[in-house]
Formats: sequence, structure tokens, C-alpha cells
Amino acid sequence: MYKILTKKELNPTVTLMDIEAPLVARKAQPGQFIILRVDENGERIPLTVAGTNTETGAVTIIFQIVGATTALLNHKEVGEYISDFVGPLGRPTKVEGLKKVCVVGGGVGCAIALPVARKLHEVGCEVHSVVGFRSKDIVILEDEFKACSDKMVMMTDDGTYGTKGLVTEALEKLIQEGNEYDEVIAIGPVIMMKFVCAVTKKYNIKTVISMNPIMIDGTGMCGGCRLTVGGETKFACVDGPEFDGHQVDFDEAMSRGAMYKPFERHAYEETCNLFQKEVQ
Repeated sequence: MYKILTKKELNPTVTLMDIEAPLVARKAQPGQFIILRVDENGERIPLTVAGTNTETGAVTIIFQIVGATTALLNHKEVGEYISDFVGPLGRPTKVEGLKKVCVVGGGVGCAIALPVARKLHEVGCEVHSVVGFRSKDIVILEDEFKACSDKMVMMTDDGTYGTKGLVTEALEKLIQEGNEYDEVIAIGPVIMMKFVCAVTKKYNIKTVISMNPIMIDGTGMCGGCRLTVGGETKFACVDGPEFDGHQVDFDEAMSRGAMYKPFERHAYEETCNLFQKEVQ
């Protein structure tokens, strides 16, 4: 059993938790993920490691409440326990030799991008961060990004905070201003990563993307995270989750991911109805 040490609402649909898991905290690196079960009868879901504290043995996870399991997890409170917490899994982000990088995060993907930006900052890399959200009311982790970025640009789709526009517009502006990046690292919705790669390809800038959004069971057994990279079949959970963005078939990945949305919504609604009955 794994104890919930802290719980914080980052916005109405995104929650941060610190889970007591010292063995995972000791080994986990940016870019990797864990698999958890809320209870012994629950499904296994993969969540990215958003941070670790080796002194307290805490592993930070940040999740969006979109399905049944994330709803159940969000129903837990500090001091309670979850059944399983396994990891670290996946391949860590490669930061060796990088001198100047632009990290692009979109929405809840910023929770995955943040530990990468922190690690780059720790090894002495110049870090530019571009983070984007639909509107001001769902902005998360702004101060944390500022702390590890030499330059940070905040974008919102509707202009209610930061600069109005898309992260791709901010990224291209930075490139056109003369910033020469060794690499761009983009983490967020698949459609966002696709268009980031379209921008960087024009300037021949290596771009690494994280395919966490398409992972399901996290072990390679279900095949749900299967994707085509450079004409070859890969699995996001065991071969990634990070890949060369210029080699990924994004359209195929988005098509497969859309298959599960109706099931996810149905399970979420059933779980919410269960909570309402318990309250009554």
C-alpha cells in the first residue's frame, strides 16, 4: 500500500499528489512514468513522474480527471492509501550534451514537461520554455517553470493570460529572433506536438516528443500505444515514451487514440454516479 502524503488542486480538473514510494523516488528520472491501481480491483493506469524527493521518499504525480480511475484517485484524501505504485518505467529523457533547448508544454502536458525543464536547468543547459493553455483559469505550474527557465513565454488560446495565440506561434517567433536550439522538446496533446514538429522541421531543428497521451496499460501488452516511427512499429510505453517527432505518424496515433474516448467517458460517468449515490 502507498500512502498519499499531499494533495493539491491545481485547477478544477487537475490534481497534484505526493505518494510515499521511496524505492521509486530513488530511481525515477524525468521522462519516466509509473503504473498505479487505486484499489485491488481497479484498472492499471500509467502516469508520468512529475517530481521526486529522495529524502522523504515522495513521488509527485499530476493527473487530469478524465476517466473512472482518475476520478477514483481524486476521491482519495491525504493519509489514505492506494493499492499499487510501480516504476519507474519507460526511458528517461536524454539531456547529455545539450546546451540550449526550448521546452514546449501544452495543457496538462506541462506536468510532464516541467521535470524535463528542471533537469536541463540542473545540468547547466540554457532553457527556454513555452507553455500554453486554453485560458487563464486552467493555468498550472507557472512559478515552477519560471524557476527553471532562462526565458519563459506564457500563451493562452483566448488571450485571458500571457500572450494570445498558440505555442507554435511563440516557438517560431523565438526561432526567428535568432535562437539556435540544439533541440526542441514538446509535450502535450498529440495535435499540438504534430504542429510543433511541423514548425521545427522547416528550420531543421531536432525535436523530441512524448507519446504519453496514447498510453493505456503501460506494459506493451494491450497494443493501444502502438505507433509508427520512421516506418517501423513502436510501442510508446516500452520503446519510449519519447521519440523523434519528425519520424512519428501523428495522424495514425490520433486516430487510434480517438477509439477509446467513448468508453472512457462512459466509465467516468458511471463512477461519478456511484459517488453521488454514496453521498445521498
